[in-house]
Amino acid sequence: MDQQVFSSSSARSSRNSERLLLLLFLFSLPFLNPWVRGDGVGYYALARAPLIEHSLDFTSDYQHANESFRGPRLDENNQPRSDFRTPTGHLDNHFTVGPAILWMPFLLVTHRGVLLARAFGSSIAADGFSSPYRITIALATAFYGFLGLLLAFRLARQYVQERWALLATLAVWWASSLPVYMYFNPSWSHALSSFAVALFLWYWHRTGSSRSLPQWLLLALIAGLMLNVYYPNAMILAVLAIEIMRQYLLALRPDPAAPNSAPRIPELLLRHSLFALVLLLCLLPTFITRYILYGNPFESAYIPLRYWNWFSPHFLSVLFSSNHGLIAWTPILLLAIAGLFVFWRRQPGPGAAFLAAALAFYVFISCYPDWAGISSYGNRFFVSLTPLFIFGLAVFFDRSAQLFRSRRAALLVAIVILAAVSLWNAGLIFQWGSHLIPARGPVSFSEIIHNQFFVVPRQLSVELQRYFFKRKALMQEIEQRDVQQLEKNPPPP
Repeated sequence: MDQQVFSSSSARSSRNSERLLLLLFLFSLPFLNPWVRGDGVGYYALARAPLIEHSLDFTSDYQHANESFRGPRLDENNQPRSDFRTPTGHLDNHFTVGPAILWMPFLLVTHRGVLLARAFGSSIAADGFSSPYRITIALATAFYGFLGLLLAFRLARQYVQERWALLATLAVWWASSLPVYMYFNPSWSHALSSFAVALFLWYWHRTGSSRSLPQWLLLALIAGLMLNVYYPNAMILAVLAIEIMRQYLLALRPDPAAPNSAPRIPELLLRHSLFALVLLLCLLPTFITRYILYGNPFESAYIPLRYWNWFSPHFLSVLFSSNHGLIAWTPILLLAIAGLFVFWRRQPGPGAAFLAAALAFYVFISCYPDWAGISSYGNRFFVSLTPLFIFGLAVFFDRSAQLFRSRRAALLVAIVILAAVSLWNAGLIFQWGSHLIPARGPVSFSEIIHNQFFVVPRQLSVELQRYFFKRKALMQEIEQRDVQQLEKNPPPP
């Protein structure tokens, strides 16, 4: 009877926490900025061109792009430059196709709605550039980002008390780089990537103890989506590598006390082979678009691997550099990383898998020549690890609470930390978004601190009013400031 009461109370608490998260998400929607800019032009072109023009001709997408994206790609006659043509005659577009896959169901509905409205006399353009399309992808990105947060919360609460999972979710939601790519730049891939990784980790964990063959195949479908959205997410498959190694070791060295419980090697080989086969089939959208655009299904069009910094990785810079260092810009993640190590010590099974995925991703980005992300809030690449950061931070809060005499005191300290880092992050996002600090390259931390206390409080309320009521003019100003900074400090060739 007591167990039933506890379970019922726990279920009610979980529902209340999820309702709170949903309510906060709905209240956050006015911050959505439905524009297609920068890298988002390339991502969105892979959805708009097939939907509207039934081809992969991105000429119109580049002609409608923001000035800093359009400038290098178009000539004085607003036509694509020849050096941006690929060997197949298409315009270069190295961005992944996964975001287009996730947006497409919503865009199909919107496109049908626009066509229907035009049949009744509406003047809304059915070209993929008008506001219904832009609002659709912004809402879809925010929706997927929220689903990723919800899945991460559900994963974390299986190991820590509900309150710590909730506070960790809120902290990473509002004190990391995620809100920039969930609301301000929703046409970029990063919030979508955090969803895909969260879905993969959640389902991997849920089915881990006794995964059936159909579940292996579904996991492969999710893994394929995750890689289609963002190539570096291949490092997340480290959780599977750890699991598979353990399975084969157990098969080769079964427990003498329970020899029949050990998995059989032929069965393991079948399941893992089918997983790999389905994963490759799920990557066909990437292979096909790469073949059409570049004539080679395995051409990523990013910096070739032979030019990466394999023997001189930027381990410290990725974390602490003023040039978009992960911890330097989003310090709450230091606690999250510490939590992952704590969890590994407490739960070596899942802990080793989670830590291996995070470390593999970190090493991969450290070796990438453009490790700082060029134009990036914080280190945008690591937005993919949002579910792991939420998990690690939840563990950190839960473990730290044991150092306090009362649960109320621990909760109060955690709430104070949440409020402080969220306010700091909001001010820093404002500085970055309004170009009070450079969007590219190193920043001055002394300038950031000065702005946080003396400039941001003075300008924030005025700029928020413009953001909500005169957004188009504000976005044009921001774009002009970005162009001016580019002209003063052009990127290296």
